[in-house]
Amino acid sequence: MGSKNEWGQLRKVIVGHAEGARIPEMDRSLRLINYADRDDVSDVPCGLYPQQVIDEANEDLELLVDLFVQLGIAVGRPHYEPTPYYNYCPRDLVFVHGDKTYATPSPLKARRFNFGSISHHFNQLIPITPSYSMSLYDDHCVGNKDILALTEHYPAFDAANIIRANDDILYLVSNSGNKAGAQKLQSLLPDAKVHLLEGVYSYMHIDTTVAFLREGLLLANPERIKDRDVLPGPFRNWDIIWCPEPVDIGYYPGYNHASEWINMNLFSINPNLVVLEEHQEPTRKILEGHGIECAMLPMRHSRTLSGCFHCVTLDLERDD
Repeated sequence: MGSKNEWGQLRKVIVGHAEGARIPEMDRSLRLINYADRDDVSDVPCGLYPQQVIDEANEDLELLVDLFVQLGIAVGRPHYEPTPYYNYCPRDLVFVHGDKTYATPSPLKARRFNFGSISHHFNQLIPITPSYSMSLYDDHCVGNKDILALTEHYPAFDAANIIRANDDILYLVSNSGNKAGAQKLQSLLPDAKVHLLEGVYSYMHIDTTVAFLREGLLLANPERIKDRDVLPGPFRNWDIIWCPEPVDIGYYPGYNHASEWINMNLFSINPNLVVLEEHQEPTRKILEGHGIECAMLPMRHSRTLSGCFHCVTLDLERDD
């Protein structure tokens, strides 16, 4: 058993933790991937997040774990290991397709030490070797949204650039995933088709832009998906729920690391039940109108730590 889509009945999941959450020291990869929209990064904090953020984030994650346990879902957690980054978002680094799990070649250097904290959950974690060559990064992206942070010299992508619809895989080309990465992924999955989503959102991951709810139904961010024609391949024929503007829950002062759209970042337990941030009543109403119930839980620091429910989980086993 494994996991090939975003909506099958969940059986086993990893939930991250915020212990030791920190912003790594600035290097070229972090500068270009996370902060290309800033001319000056001298005011970007470095080091551990405030303890209040860590404590409250862990409280919210425990409520998510409690929900899964109540529903009979097996839950794993990362080991705590002090690293330059943190284990709040286990989805970022591991791609699961069927019974295969891949350690993805994240272009952020600070993330290369994170795999050890979750590797004990996998019988085999197939590595895709990253490169941190100087030629992987393009400095011209600073202040220019039309230029991505990554060149095509080496494959590079986060697992969170990807969402799965069985053997149709949607891959966002962005500052955290290049076309060479998609080509590498396609070579590893000869029975699947990797579809590129391009030119809609440059800042990192896919799950604040598109979410698959069940076969043939997706949730889309209308500020980025202007119409269905920007979707590749079979997804143009899916029914689309246009996500209402999220309710902004704010961020810890000085730590704005995601837009308010992080709160469309829901997580499906099955085709009829999702976990949604507790303030997102407009989204809840529209989802329930499509027969999808919402378990409303807090995620107070989603903008601060740059991750909501899809980010902080990694589904290992789902029913087909």
